[in-house]
Amino acid sequence: MKRLLFVLFTFNFSLFISFAQTASTYYQPGVTSEGAVYFLPKTAVNITIQVEKTTYTPGDFCKYSERYLRIKGVSPTPSVNYRITAIREEAVAKPDTTKGFAVKFDAKTSATNVRLSDDGILLAINAEPNKQPKGKPFVAAPRPVNVNPRQYMSEEILAAGSTAKMAELTAQDIYEIRESRNLLIRGQADNMPKDGEQLRLMLNQLDLQDHAMTSLFTGTTVKDTTEYTLTIVPDKDISRQVLFRFSQKLGLVEKDDLAGVPYYITIEDLKTIPAAEPIDPKKKSKQAQGVYVNIPGRLRSTISNSQETIVSSEFPAGQFGNVELLSGALFNKRYTTHLWLNPLSGAVDKLEAEQPK
Repeated sequence: MKRLLFVLFTFNFSLFISFAQTASTYYQPGVTSEGAVYFLPKTAVNITIQVEKTTYTPGDFCKYSERYLRIKGVSPTPSVNYRITAIREEAVAKPDTTKGFAVKFDAKTSATNVRLSDDGILLAINAEPNKQPKGKPFVAAPRPVNVNPRQYMSEEILAAGSTAKMAELTAQDIYEIRESRNLLIRGQADNMPKDGEQLRLMLNQLDLQDHAMTSLFTGTTVKDTTEYTLTIVPDKDISRQVLFRFSQKLGLVEKDDLAGVPYYITIEDLKTIPAAEPIDPKKKSKQAQGVYVNIPGRLRSTISNSQETIVSSEFPAGQFGNVELLSGALFNKRYTTHLWLNPLSGAVDKLEAEQPK
């Protein structure tokens, strides 16, 4: 939610000048009792990694799968494996504590509507902030219902004296189920269903039994997907820094865990904005007429491993740009000025000035 602050901007009147201007200063803790504090944003990069975990459990009759069902290569050993299915990058805004400003107000002036984000980033003045699209939250797919194959075993199978005999009788039932299914599809069954819905239900039930009993030979495989999010807030270039490590047997591990192979992140300042001249510290405390905004640069974020580049993205970045003063004359008494700032970069998205009727 965004919070609404009503800020009264200071108007400086003189004998000949009746134009009021907004006064902004660099924020100094303990000296802003008569003003409102806002921050300009800097860009952070959220890296989202989706990891799929595959768990294999061998069936009770796995060593008989080739003999009775002609299925080769069934492993008798349980296993757990991980793989990365997706890596995404997204830019998000964080308040830049080095760019905090105080807007002072006076009780004699008219009210001006200043809109801030929950963490104090300036979003708009005399306007509703633009709504930003939000990505859909990750929702894991529901697991299939586990079916106990033994509930489909006949009395003869359960009474068999050995595992080999149980496997043989179970295989015979599987072939009978498949034959019944084929007869229904061809319309040659002795008791054909009366309508299409009944046929569908019968086929689904036969498929369920076939899958459950076959899993006694082939085993079961369960897949789970987990989403991880890492955040990088760059203030300078980063060259192939280890972001995380990944192991096919352990999944995502810590950066210093050598059991996993490293994945790297590189952040480049694209230097799209000329460097600003150094600011005289003595001038920081002086009152300025206007509102500070960002002139953002751009950054490129690249994620790679030892073999290839996985993803590369470019984003606006306030920390790689400059800060400029938007003239306080825009907010004088003659105009109603509406200002929208980009919530990610802190740059001016839109500026409108209305003369009173």
